Amino acid sequence: MAKELAEGDFAPDFELPTDGGGRTRLADLKGKPAVIYFYPKDDTSGCTAEAIAFNALRAKFAAAGTMVVGVSPDSAASHEKFKLKHELKLALAADPERSAIEAYGVWKEKSIYGRKYFGVERSTFLIDRNGRLAKVWRKVKVPGHAEEVLAAAKALA
Repeated sequence: MAKELAEGDFAPDFELPTDGGGRTRLADLKGKPAVIYFYPKDDTSGCTAEAIAFNALRAKFAAAGTMVVGVSPDSAASHEKFKLKHELKLALAADPERSAIEAYGVWKEKSIYGRKYFGVERSTFLIDRNGRLAKVWRKVKVPGHAEEVLAAAKALA
């Protein structure tokens, strides 16, 4: 098992398909800060609330020069439906093979009602313009999280 990423580490590069037939690569974001947030599943209550919160602050993230990308194991087609349903304007990357999810160490054993299973641990990574992790949030609680990430992004700008 790879060591857990920590602040100051270089962010693992990735290239993933996005809704609308596009692709997103971390390398393409170099030179400006980026927020990569990992979430378990499109159109579930916590993930929807998180996406709506980041989407609502998208102009403020843009003003801070920071790109926001959501990543889940869902397909690009699922992302497209999710974005349409909730009028989301942020980039969502599909990682069904879990390459970025595993590189960032967010595929974890979870437990619900005593049943153990593997899934995405809701996590957010703020990456500075040099490609290093400026701030890491794990086991994210959604309320107020997007605002906290925005404040950290503004501090980088």
